[in-house]
Amino acid sequence: MARILVVEDEHHLAQGLCFNLEADGHEVAVVGDGEAALRRLLGHPGQFDVVLLDVMLPGRDGFEVALELRKSGDFVPILMLTAHGRPEDILHGFESGADDYLPKPFELAILLARVRGLLRRSAWSQHKPVPAADPQPEVISFGANTLDLGSLELRVGTMPYHLTVMEADLLHYLLKNAGKAVSRKAILEEVWNVHEDTDTRAIDNFIVRLRRFLNEDPGKPRHVLTIRGVGYKFIAEPDGASSPTA
Repeated sequence: MARILVVEDEHHLAQGLCFNLEADGHEVAVVGDGEAALRRLLGHPGQFDVVLLDVMLPGRDGFEVALELRKSGDFVPILMLTAHGRPEDILHGFESGADDYLPKPFELAILLARVRGLLRRSAWSQHKPVPAADPQPEVISFGANTLDLGSLELRVGTMPYHLTVMEADLLHYLLKNAGKAVSRKAILEEVWNVHEDTDTRAIDNFIVRLRRFLNEDPGKPRHVLTIRGVGYKFIAEPDGASSPTA
């Protein structure tokens, strides 16, 4: 049984989510605005396993709540819910620290599947038992660094960094395509499943963060190279060693 916080100001929707999540075996609490969510989450760290966070809230919106949580060092999995499914809104949610994003209206089965996926990742990161049928997450090594997709941890030498799901998925994609130039459009479509036209420069913000994690000189990156007019190329072994290994 997981503990889930639903942050939703539409009473009927909040009650419907609560009913169905409880029917799925979870313990659920509901708050109706961003300030109440932050008081609940920051006042009692570790109380919840997943947060379902509406974007359009009175007072502080969902983007602000997610950003405040991440700044505080709280990495509880966040599934954002919104009536807006525009690509720029989705990317804004990811940049705020959300782990997944679901536009309204959504099918209940899809929401429950997304929640289970976040719980599975959380269990991996905390080294809890997961069902034997679930595939085990990859651990990929490149040079003296490793990416653990289960714990969402990038270890650069001996220094660990916690990644969001979106950051980990982006780095995983770059590693799988190491040595190849990949376009921003391909990253949007193949990593984050965003198929509509949007400002692909939003990808650059994620690349900047990955470069910081990898301790790269902004003027002379070694791992994540910019290919002018195309996108990016990942060099797993800047000094010419082997390819990434899982």
